[in-house]
Amino acid sequence: MTPMRFRHAPRWQAPLLLTLMVWALLAGLGLREPMPADEPRFVLAAKTMVETGQWLFPHRGIELYAEKPPTFMWLQAASYLLVRNWHVAFLLPSLLAALLTLWLSGDLARRLWGRRAVPYAVFGLFVCLQFALQAKRAQIDMVLVGMTTLSLWALLRYLLEKPSPWLLLLGTFAAGLGTVTKGVGFLPLLVFLPWLWVRWTSRRTLPPHRGVHAFAGVAGFLLGTGVWLVPMLATALASGDPALHTYAREMLFKQTGTRYANAWHHVKPFWYYLQTMLTLWLPGALLTPWLLPAWWRRLRRADARHVLLLGWAVLVLLFFSASPGKREVYIFPMLPALAVAASPLLVGLLRRRGVRATLWSYMAVLVVVTGALGLWLVTASPERLHALVDGRGMDMTTVARFSRWLLGFAVVAALLMVAARRQVAVALVAVTAALWTAYGMGFMPAISPDSSAKVLMQRVGERIGPDADLAMLGWREQHLLQADRPVTDFGFKQPWVDQWQHAHAWLLEAPGKRWLFLRKEAIGPCLDPAQVIDIGASNRRDWILAPGRAWIEGCDVPADWSADVSED
Repeated sequence: MTPMRFRHAPRWQAPLLLTLMVWALLAGLGLREPMPADEPRFVLAAKTMVETGQWLFPHRGIELYAEKPPTFMWLQAASYLLVRNWHVAFLLPSLLAALLTLWLSGDLARRLWGRRAVPYAVFGLFVCLQFALQAKRAQIDMVLVGMTTLSLWALLRYLLEKPSPWLLLLGTFAAGLGTVTKGVGFLPLLVFLPWLWVRWTSRRTLPPHRGVHAFAGVAGFLLGTGVWLVPMLATALASGDPALHTYAREMLFKQTGTRYANAWHHVKPFWYYLQTMLTLWLPGALLTPWLLPAWWRRLRRADARHVLLLGWAVLVLLFFSASPGKREVYIFPMLPALAVAASPLLVGLLRRRGVRATLWSYMAVLVVVTGALGLWLVTASPERLHALVDGRGMDMTTVARFSRWLLGFAVVAALLMVAARRQVAVALVAVTAALWTAYGMGFMPAISPDSSAKVLMQRVGERIGPDADLAMLGWREQHLLQADRPVTDFGFKQPWVDQWQHAHAWLLEAPGKRWLFLRKEAIGPCLDPAQVIDIGASNRRDWILAPGRAWIEGCDVPADWSADVSED
């Protein structure tokens, strides 16, 4: 058996695989709604920007949204202005950032190790599960990785190839822009630490760098962060609105330093990211028994290329591991750097029988697991399936559609493995492309109507009629986004008693035509249970409708009342 070697492969092979990769990332664009987690929140804020013209301070309903800077929402709003279709626009920034990251990774591999490393860096990054998963989600992290990879690309070129102040300016500007996209965007600047170690310990000659270039680096970072920070702070400080002052404090302190040092959610143990790498970084993680010794030999030789890439990745891992709050996407910026660092080694590793057997086994397990799951969904009793989808609002039609796509992927993947025969790299790229094609065109569109709350909100609109007014209490962003009419809300984080008092006043203004949509667990003491309507389940929560006349006459919500509900 011989591995596929891109430099000796037929000329059509690499372009075909590249086409499959791009197709897989594009597949499903425009076919689904924004779904939790995070997607509806960002789209709601972006949509509000377009509708109101207020781009500087993002909103969630009537409240300011002070948990993330607005850069990603700007990109979504700008994408909508370009394509005029929210189904396409909300995913476009992640898609473009993914394509940029792939190009930057390939170009960096070419500059560091030559042309033969390019396909291994690009396809090696693509086949890792977390990459395409984030590329096909409307979350901040793919755009952040695009910016951190751009910054690292420019900084590595500056440090190892060409000491141009313009490269330094670009690298620090991208880091600054990444910082106002998500607070950790400054992380590429850590690459200067392993670079200093190389300069002090290695006898190898590195390009000379001038101290005056530091001014370009500082200017670039300030320009990047200033894109949003300067107008935001200027507007907040000049305003007498206490809400804007609170927003500025929240963004500058709680959502940065406090969130890192004293996280209040997603608290995980120090070793949490090991399980992330062993699962979401498959199949690349399976090659660590071969990669780690090879990397170690190059680090001992003080190969500046590997020292900078791997040293930076280790610093990022330590940075996030030190914080009590951890999520699997936090270490995602490491992945492109590791793919580039692995690219010159994969040429030789794919000749090894153990490596090839490992990758074939990974694909076989993927086919067997998806095929078995698809068969189980087809043959399982309705009682067991109802237990599986209970609370998600899904019906058996959705389950059947999902199962057909699982079986279809398993069959196609098996055929691709047979067709590729001895060329494990070709098979891996093709099977991965088939997986994300099925994900984009089948899996996600199948569950989208229920997971996005679109079906639930259609049911709400039909029940209350076209002329009714609707307000929400205890809502989630997808409900406001999917509503078929303008909606009144009473805040997202306001105390329950305040929301109920505002809801009471709103209902009493026109009880005959006004309705309240809310979580079942959040029902207040002043609603007549006999008039409350169960409207259905969605996102593992039960939801109800209450007409204005359901308010018990003369009843007031006690000042100390609070709903006993868990946070999503």
